[in-house]
This record gives sequence, structure tokens and C-alpha cells, in this order.
Amino acid sequence: MNPQGERWTTDQVLALAPDAASRRAGGTLAAPGPWSETGADGGAVWGECKGSGRKLYQTVVDVKGPAFRCSCPSRKFPCKHALGLLLLWAGAAGADGDVGAVAAGEPPPWAAEWLAARGERAGQSPAGAVSGGGASSRAPAAPEAAERRAERRMRRIAAGAAELEQRLEDLLHSGLASAGRAGSASPSAGAGGGGGSWGETAARMVDAQAPGLAARVRELGALSASGADWPSRLLEECALLHLLDQGFLGIERLPAPLAATVRSRVGLTTEAADLLTGPDAAPVRDRWLVLAQQDREDGALTTRRIFLRGERTGRMALHLSFGGGHRPLDLALPPGLLLDADLAYYPAARPLRAALGERHAPAVPGPVPPGCGIDAALAAYGDALRDDPWLDAWPVVLTDVTPIPGRGGAGWQLADADGESALPLDPRCPGRTAVWQLAAISGGAPLTVFGECGHRGFLPLTAWDPAPVPLAR
Repeated sequence: MNPQGERWTTDQVLALAPDAASRRAGGTLAAPGPWSETGADGGAVWGECKGSGRKLYQTVVDVKGPAFRCSCPSRKFPCKHALGLLLLWAGAAGADGDVGAVAAGEPPPWAAEWLAARGERAGQSPAGAVSGGGASSRAPAAPEAAERRAERRMRRIAAGAAELEQRLEDLLHSGLASAGRAGSASPSAGAGGGGGSWGETAARMVDAQAPGLAARVRELGALSASGADWPSRLLEECALLHLLDQGFLGIERLPAPLAATVRSRVGLTTEAADLLTGPDAAPVRDRWLVLAQQDREDGALTTRRIFLRGERTGRMALHLSFGGGHRPLDLALPPGLLLDADLAYYPAARPLRAALGERHAPAVPGPVPPGCGIDAALAAYGDALRDDPWLDAWPVVLTDVTPIPGRGGAGWQLADADGESALPLDPRCPGRTAVWQLAAISGGAPLTVFGECGHRGFLPLTAWDPAPVPLAR
């Protein structure tokens, strides 16, 4: 171990990049030329980078978070300066152990101040320090007032669900073809049900404080342009939405785990701080292997999904964080890291989403994860779907699978080593880039792949050869 702590690999650094342009821009800054006053200690790296003007950009990275701060005006997170600094640090050690351009040392005042502030926040609120802003640091409201607000919201969502049920009934009475003719216009055209476009219906669900229902309604509006088989897909989604409406309207009769799933699906969530430190907190400590990190943009909002699996428990977990505008994404965990940490699962019939709690040791490189075959992956998705019928996919690690082209141009598949089973790649696989990446990593030989197995097929996110390789997003 060198005095700067465990170094990252270049792949681990590049996995943090929000997009391909940031990876390229960071790579151009991965040389000593633009940098000055660089340094590192056991948990941080810092430096000043020359920009287009006279003022140097001050960049500091807490590698234990990881968390980033840079004085540049970029709205990407991490910015190219943070990526370039980390790449410079990751490649700084020579064969003789020389630390090269990033020497060990004490942080300058501007970096020390930021690092000290992070340390103070960690001491005051362990949940907030490690969850990338997901845990609330606000003082708890009066119980009576909070209960009244919760009751009002439940009534508003129930009213929205009842209105949505009427809209779905009008659509079925007028026929699915009316949705195809009108595109995203009226789901109840000519049915006397008040009309209104899918967008208007989604806005009504937002007014009812049910963002989960609103998101599903927006998906309905896009289905009529999704291909020749759109009526069957529209009917399936309408059925699932009807099931969710009815589940919420009768939520008091549901078993507690299923009721929790319904609440989360309509948009009611639990504060991360309550999961980690509340009276019913039950965090799970394990060594969690980071399987994938994926960023998704939805307008001005960016959602970061980090998948983990417990070494001892074997449990899958999904950590979500959100950024946008003046709220950057703070938590970043490149694939391949192993964290000794506490996770607290959100209540659900099939728990998956979790809040990250206390970390008991610095992250270290992890092994290639053990996996399963295609039949076992499909069985795992089926078991999860039985508990949560609104589940699109379930995270699985496939081992000894080979990417092969389908017959007659039917798309690519992942085939078991014995050739007995094959799983089609999800059409949402990001273009041909990820497919050819997967084929190039494999070279025709079996490999280990992590991704999501669902009704559309398998969506690959990370492959091991033997180091983790994040696939194109």
C-alpha cells in the first residue's frame, strides 16, 4: 500500500464519467502539463488545473466517497477536471513505486476546508454523509402535522387513482384503436368521459401527488407509436395500471409488504434517514460488490442507479440518487469496488432499493462475481415478478455466457456455455456499441455479465474480462 492509499484503475475512473464526451475531455487532462499543486493523501486527491482564462480551477476529490468539488462552471458531475485529476492519479505510480505527478502531501487550505466540512457532516449525520444527499438532514416535523399531511396526500392520490380508473374504462369502451388514431391525443375520444390527452392525464396525476401514476400514464401516450404490435402492449400496460389503481384504492386490505410496494409504485417513498436511524431501522452489514453504475437523463433531472450485491448474503441492492440544476450527483461508485458497509432496504414485497449507511472500511477492488445460468436467471425474474407484478426486470449476474448473433437478423443473444439456452438482448440495449463491446470482450469465449433480466430480454450493464468493463450507456 502506498502512502496515498489504494489506487483506482483507469477503468474505475472512467466509469464515473456522466457521458462519452466527459470521458474524452477528462482523458485530455490526464497529463501533468495543465496541472499544478497536485497532491494526495490516504483519502483525497487535489490539484489546480489551467483553463482558458487566467484563473486556475481548484479541484479536489474525496476518493472514499467518492465526492467531488471543482471551481469550474461545468454542470456535469464529475466534471472533466475531476476525471482528469483522477486519471492522472490512477496512472501516476511507476514500476519502482514512484508517485510521479501526484505526490503524497498535505492538502492546501481550500481543499482542507472542503474535506473538513465533509468530515463534520459525516460526524453529525452518518446517513447524509454516505448517501450522496439521499438522506434528509432536516429536523423532524411535529408528528401530528406530519400525520395530517400524509392523510391529505393519501386522499388526493386516491382521488387521482379513481379518476384514472374512469379514464381507462372510457378508453376500453371507445376501443384501443381510438388511442392509435389520436396518437397522444385523447384516451377517451368520443366516449363522453371528459377526454383529455395522455399528457393532460399525467398532469392530473402530478396534481394528485402521484408521480408514479403520472410516469406510467406518460408511457401509455408513447405506445401507439412503438411498432406494429402496439395494441397488445397498450392493453398490457393498461391492465398493470388498473391493477395498481385497484391496489391503492384497497391498500388497507393488502398484506404489509405488498402494500409497501403499491405505495412506492404510486410515488410514496420513505426517507432514507428513517431507514438508517429510525426506530424500525434494520440495516444489513455486508461486503457489497459494486456491479454497475448507470446514469439516466430525464430532462433537467439525472438519475444515478448503482447496483450492488452482498458477498455474504448474496442479496441484490439498488441505490438511487438524483441530481440536476444546482444539486449535483454526489455519490459515485465505479464497478468492481467492494464496500464493507451497512445497507437499509426500502420496504417492499421484493426489496431491492436500498439506502447506503455507515462504511466500516475503505473500498477495495473486488473479485469477479459468481453468477448463474440463463434458466436460473429467468427463474429469479419470475420469482421477483410474483411478488411485484409491476417489475420490469430483475438484476442478475450471468456466468459462462457467449454473445451470438440471432438467426435471420433477429438481434443478438447470450447463450449458455452448453448451448442449451439463449436469452435475447433487450432492444433498449444502447445501440450497436454495447453489443459490439460485449462481442469484443468475449472474443467468442464465455464471460461473466451483469445486467437486468426482464420481459424484454437481458440488458447488459457490466462485463468482466477479468476487470469490470462498464458497457456503453
